[in-house]
Amino acid sequence: MYESSWARALMTCGLLWFMLAIAFAPSNKLFQQGLVLFVWVPVLVVAWSGRLRLAELWQGQRVLCLSLIALAVWALISMSWSHSQLHVVKPLAYIALFLMMFPLLANGRPEHIVRLLQWGGLGLALSALVAIVRFYIVEGHDWAERLEGLGQLSHPILGAYVIGVAAIWMLHWTPQKGGMQALWLVALGLLGLFVVLTQSRSAALALLLTVLAMPLWRRDRRTVAIASLALIAAGAIFWLMEPLMLARGSSYRPELLMSSLHVIAANPWLGFGHGVSYHITALGIDFDHSHNLFTSVAIIYGLPGLFFWCVSWFSVIYAGWLARATLLGQGVIGIWVFSTLAMQFDAASLLDSPRAEWFITWLPIGIATLLSMKKACSDACDKILCFP
Repeated sequence: MYESSWARALMTCGLLWFMLAIAFAPSNKLFQQGLVLFVWVPVLVVAWSGRLRLAELWQGQRVLCLSLIALAVWALISMSWSHSQLHVVKPLAYIALFLMMFPLLANGRPEHIVRLLQWGGLGLALSALVAIVRFYIVEGHDWAERLEGLGQLSHPILGAYVIGVAAIWMLHWTPQKGGMQALWLVALGLLGLFVVLTQSRSAALALLLTVLAMPLWRRDRRTVAIASLALIAAGAIFWLMEPLMLARGSSYRPELLMSSLHVIAANPWLGFGHGVSYHITALGIDFDHSHNLFTSVAIIYGLPGLFFWCVSWFSVIYAGWLARATLLGQGVIGIWVFSTLAMQFDAASLLDSPRAEWFITWLPIGIATLLSMKKACSDACDKILCFP
């Protein structure tokens, strides 16, 4: 049943909806409803028929699967002391169905997912263009103001994270056809410009460091040239925007880190529990979260939860590194590096409903599940480069 045309069509729409509706959907409610229709329902219906594909994932990446299951079980156990309402369990099911979608939709052909990501990258580049025109030209904001994206990308930092990770996968998976290469180059320029105009230093730094590190897993002249050009461009941008970049100082990040460590030390093993909101105080100012995903996980789920999450997350880079000879493995490494750097500065949502943070948490893990298809990864190397 999972191979039927209607199931594949719905799940294809689901992945595209996840990538594009985050920007273009007029409301978060519509974004969530679209995911229910295109992802949760079809995956739930066809999961049993695709059990062999899921078993392939289990056999190929057992550490990832076990650690994710352990994290979910620990989150459920933590509800015994968080006293949260039952509705907070739904995001756990949503995450499971979202991750199951990737091997079911790929069906042994990971290049299909990569092509959808390529089209999603073009769509996000279009959203970047529309956001730039709307913010600076239509609304008349000064060019020194921080750009706000469309829809749920209106937050300058989270919007820059989503657009930045799209730039990374577009860098790794480029088309071979001349016309598509020109379109890809324009899209890449728009994605990079969006990150710069948001003035999100963390996203820009994560993007720059990832591009500079790319020659470690893609040892070719083209990648070295891209890294060199990125370094030159970063120097020029910093020279032009130095006052804006330095005006906000450290944005309380060191103080937030120290305050978060004190909160963790006060309750290291249990944490606050799943579904609990918390505040962090730094220099007398209250913040909604710790602005660091790893400390946020430790605060909510304690050190056991942090351990399970770290095992899950670092198993992704391990699997990617083992497959670094393939284009899919290289892309997973790049996305993981960018996401890991981005997590250090603002992401704080993990086991929550779909939102912008999913692009640097669950989307990388979903893509990494395709690495369990070892033969398919090798056979798809050439196909991955081409748009349909």
